[in-house]
This record gives sequence, structure tokens and C-alpha cells, in this order.
Amino acid sequence: MNVPVMEPSAVLQPVSCDSDVVAARQLARRLAVEIGFSRPDQALIATAVSELARNIVKYADEGEIELCTIASGTRFGIKVAARDRGPGVEDVELAMQDGYSTGNSLGLGLPGTRRIVDDFEIRSEPGRGLIVTVAKWR
Repeated sequence: MNVPVMEPSAVLQPVSCDSDVVAARQLARRLAVEIGFSRPDQALIATAVSELARNIVKYADEGEIELCTIASGTRFGIKVAARDRGPGVEDVELAMQDGYSTGNSLGLGLPGTRRIVDDFEIRSEPGRGLIVTVAKWR
């Protein structure tokens, strides 16, 4: 098996507009290619990052996406942390239900993201911000 050499590294993409969403998505796809994810998984990672970054622009105005490689034994993956200092989410359980939205959308962003990644964590401090951390393993 060809195992890539993993060096601890993190890439930080500030997010405040649509072009930042595109940049974050491109960074995620490039990192996924570098560590050998399949094309379908590259697309899933890029989609998850895009959804998280769009939420920052829509609900918090600005924040950041942090991307880094992760390893556990013989497994390799990508971890993404989306952070903002926006209003946060009052009811996380409700926000994770398909169809729930406070922003006139389909309400599929967070629940959809949870479905396409392997690990998902959301921490909200209403009035102070939101951190969503996800991981996808190869």
C-alpha cells in the first residue's frame, strides 16, 4: 500500500464573501487530492467545506475555515474546522434537522454535511459564535 508522508500542517482560509467560499472549496479539494482521496470523496470534502463556508457568509458575515491533514494509525484524512463569531445557533438539535432554516433556505446544509463526513461536531455559544468540526477519513 502506498501511504503518503503526513506532515502536520494547517491551512487557514478567512471567509467573508463568496470568493472566499470558492477558495476554501479549492483548498479542500487540493488537500484531498494530495493525500489520495478518491474523486467521489474529493467532491464530498469540497461540498462539506463549501456548505460550512457558505453558512459563515450567510449567518455570521465572517469567520474562517481551517483545513489540516490527520492520521490515526494507518488511517489518513482531512479535518475541517469552520469558526465564526456570529450569532451562533440557539437550538443545535433543531438546526440539525432536515428542512429547518432561519435563513430562507432548504435547511439541508448542516444535516447534509453531517451525512457526508465521518466525524461531525458542532459547538455553539449563542451570541458569540459557532464552531463546526468535521473529518473525512480515506
